[in-house]
Amino acid sequence: MTAGVLAGGIAVAGLAPAWADARTAAPSSVTAASSLAPADQPGQTLSPELAEAIAEARKRVTLTAKTHPAAEVRTSAWNALRSSRGDEALFEWLAPGGGFDYARQRARETRARNRAFCERVAATHTTGFSPEVRAAAARALKGSAAEQAAFVKTGYADAQRRDRTAREAGEQQRLEVAAKDREFVRALGEQDPGEQVRVAAQWAVRPGAAEPDVAEFFGYGWATGAALDLEAYRVRVADAETMRHHALTRLIREATAAEAAVKGAADAAKARAEAERAWQAVSEHAGAAQRAWLAEQAAATAQAQNWRAIAALSRESAEQLWKVISGTAEGNQDAWAGEQAGAEEAAAFWQAMYDRAREGEDRTRV
Repeated sequence: MTAGVLAGGIAVAGLAPAWADARTAAPSSVTAASSLAPADQPGQTLSPELAEAIAEARKRVTLTAKTHPAAEVRTSAWNALRSSRGDEALFEWLAPGGGFDYARQRARETRARNRAFCERVAATHTTGFSPEVRAAAARALKGSAAEQAAFVKTGYADAQRRDRTAREAGEQQRLEVAAKDREFVRALGEQDPGEQVRVAAQWAVRPGAAEPDVAEFFGYGWATGAALDLEAYRVRVADAETMRHHALTRLIREATAAEAAVKGAADAAKARAEAERAWQAVSEHAGAAQRAWLAEQAAATAQAQNWRAIAALSRESAEQLWKVISGTAEGNQDAWAGEQAGAEEAAAFWQAMYDRAREGEDRTRV
């Protein structure tokens, strides 16, 4: 499975997609989120720090709309971006209990329905009569939410057709597994940067495993583990960055308000100390975020380099076993390179915000 599969929609057999009626935010969250809406009136000039924070937040929501594994979250993000209420809709979407959290909950509900369908198919289709359907259901159950959704939408019917074709042909194609292939998989189980790939590789060479287990790892286990690792990364950074940006705008507003209050304050020293503490809170928040993104950048870099090497191996090998991973390797290489670049940009933004906050501290220091 290439990285692009993660962008697929989520649907349930016989039901409309869960995001068909998705809203930008849950009704109960709008009131609480509205307190975080831009306080600045149209025509007023935003502070440089707040303007930069808002621009970065919009960029982050746009990235979520394009790459988040859950279709509900992507759709909800697009709704927020296209809202006629502008930045106010973004703040409501980012707020705890707002559109992002609501969409994640809807995605979890859809995943449960998709998984139940996959489990039902696996329990009712025997390997003797429907090996393709049974295998496809098992792969979906071991795979990502997007894979389960794809199985519900088209995979089940496709597997049924393959079973019919195989029964008519009377034979199944089989990949040859060499000793060096098994050792390579064993090494992946110990050293691959992706947790789910390591788990899949360890399963393929577990005690008692046979050649078909290794062949299935090359055929779908490797790709499934890689998809899960990429999905986990994207979900993790989206969750964390949503909270960070919501907190950043709040902290900047508090700091700029505290700094503005210094002028004309009855106790100027006290007002300056409060403003300095407010900017310090911004710098501490930005510094922690920058450090977190440096760690994510290192993780994405390791994955990009790993898949670049695998893509090269798959191109150079003449074995059919290696050819089946070629497309997945190249797709994952591109996907992780994109994540690496995104992490680098995010780290740079938080570093710049940290520097701005420190300047605020210097301006207001007693």
